[in-house]
Amino acid sequence: FNCFVMGTIPDEMGGIFDMLKEAALTMQQGGGIGYDFSTIRPKGADVKGVAADASGPLSFMDIFDRMCFTVSSAGGRRGAQMATFDINHPDVMDFIRAKREDGFLRQFNLSLLITESFIEAVRDGKPWPLSFPVTQKEVEKEGLDLSDESQFLWREFPIHDNYVVNDEGLVACKIFRTVPAQEIWDTIMTSTYDYAEPGFILIDKVNEMNNNWFCENIRATNPCGEQPLPPYGSCLLGSVNLTQFVENAFTEDAYFNYEKYAKVVAIFTRMLDNVVEINGLALVNQRNEIVAKR
Repeated sequence: FNCFVMGTIPDEMGGIFDMLKEAALTMQQGGGIGYDFSTIRPKGADVKGVAADASGPLSFMDIFDRMCFTVSSAGGRRGAQMATFDINHPDVMDFIRAKREDGFLRQFNLSLLITESFIEAVRDGKPWPLSFPVTQKEVEKEGLDLSDESQFLWREFPIHDNYVVNDEGLVACKIFRTVPAQEIWDTIMTSTYDYAEPGFILIDKVNEMNNNWFCENIRATNPCGEQPLPPYGSCLLGSVNLTQFVENAFTEDAYFNYEKYAKVVAIFTRMLDNVVEINGLALVNQRNEIVAKR
C-alpha cells in the first residue's frame, strides 16, 4: 500500500492537526497522500470565539508541506502529496497561483475539483460565485436570511456537522464574491502553461463512475492522480511484467502466452488479497476502509 487519501479535514484547529499527525504516520510507512483542503474556511473569515480572522487553507497546507519535507517515507524515499481544492472555494485563485511563490508547497501536486456546472459557466460566459458554508450558530446568532440568493446558495459539501443542510443534502453557503468564470479559467490556463499546475479532477464524473457511489464520496486522489479514493482509502499496488509472457520473442513465431498469463494473474490476485488481510496499515480507519472495500 502506498496510495492514500486522508480523512476529511475539519474546519477547526484540533482536527487539522490530528490530520497532520495521521498523515505523518502514514508517510513514515511509505504512503503518498492526497487531501482535500477546501473544507477549511477562507482567509480572512471570522474565527468564532477567538476574535480573530482565519489564516486560510493555504497557510495550513504550508505546515503539511514542511511535515512532508521532514518525514522520510519507508525506504528513504521523499514523501509525496496531492492537494485538491474545490473550484467553489473563495481562496481558489490563491490556490491556482500558489506555485508562483518560490519554494512554496514544493512537496505537493495541486489539482482542482472541477464540476460540470463550472465548465458550463465558462462556456456560457457566466459569473461564478465563490462560497463557503455557514454554521447553524452563525445563522441563529446573526439572523441570516438563507433565502437571499444574492448572499447565499446551496451546494454539495463533504461535511454536514454544524452546517445548515436542506432536505436534498445541500449545504447553505455564504457567497464571498462573484467573479467571471472565464477569469478563473484563464488564470488556470496561464498557471498550467507556466508551472504545469494545477491539474484537473473532474469530480462529478469521478463520483458518477465510481462503483462504490452508494457508500462513499470521493474528493481527492493519491499524489500522482491515478487513483481517486474515499476518506481513509488506500490502493494496493502490484504489477505483472507482460514481457515475461511473450514466447519466441523477436521472431516471426512470437506470441503472447495467455494461458500462462491467466494462471499468474489468478495467483497474483490472491496474493494481493492476502496482503489486504495482513495489511499492517498505520491507522485503524485505514484498516477498516481497506477491509470493507476489498
